[in-house]
Amino acid sequence: MRPFLVVDDDEIALGLILELLGREGWSAETASDGLEAWERLDAEPERYDLVILDRMMPRMDGIEVLRRVNADHRFDDLPMIIQTSAVSPTEVREGLVAGAWHYLAKPYQEASLQRLINIALRDRHTRLELRRMREERASVWGMLREARFALRRFDEAEQLAALLAIPAQEPGKVSLGLLELLLNAVEHGNLELGYAGKSAALAAEEWREELERRLSDPRYRDRVAEVWVRTEGEQVIYHIKDQGAGFDWARYLDIDPERLFDSHGRGIAMARQLAFDSLEYLGAGNEVEARVMRAGGG
Repeated sequence: MRPFLVVDDDEIALGLILELLGREGWSAETASDGLEAWERLDAEPERYDLVILDRMMPRMDGIEVLRRVNADHRFDDLPMIIQTSAVSPTEVREGLVAGAWHYLAKPYQEASLQRLINIALRDRHTRLELRRMREERASVWGMLREARFALRRFDEAEQLAALLAIPAQEPGKVSLGLLELLLNAVEHGNLELGYAGKSAALAAEEWREELERRLSDPRYRDRVAEVWVRTEGEQVIYHIKDQGAGFDWARYLDIDPERLFDSHGRGIAMARQLAFDSLEYLGAGNEVEARVMRAGGG
């Protein structure tokens, strides 16, 4: 396993994080501000598995580091945790636009940091797996005009997210966005897990087990989510429909500061902001359409 990069100008904060990482068997290197962190990342873009980044620092703050990392495809698979006490709607929006998928509120408990590190590492594993699958399946997608798929399961969502992102101009970001939409269709649409249900399952570390139970439940086991993908001029268009009753999708198009530090609930907003040129839910929310630029277009 590669080391983490921990970035903070507060030596006491650095020491506390390093102590926790050491107890958990994780190795880490440090940087005292954003500029030093960026120089390390730029020099060795594949050196780190995770970056834990303070927001407020001299020379270069965490938001600028996030912007640079998010704009550089060398770091498409690198998750970043941003530590912050800045949680006003304006500050949250700034972090979202910069690419902050993982927030940690200051002051925090060690258990919160440990839980978020595990989530971020699973995120990295997912990103790497999506990239591997995209690379294996890239040969024929230049011929795409229209295709239709059906799925039921989490692993099928992963496979489709990797596959269907290939024609896009930025397949790394699009595959992550598609995975969020497909998972939402499966777990919250077809399987009716709900926000509170997912929170409880994640807290008990039984999320996948809960999905499997619901997949076997007669109420849900025959439900499928359908995906249509087509090219139209310089755009790729994705249309996803599940068999659930829909949800209050408008609440999730932007990040609510009250949910900012929950273990989930940011995926649709992040997908809308970072993965797609446009994203529109239809009707009750069991249909969504997303558009991106086609590879070679624009």
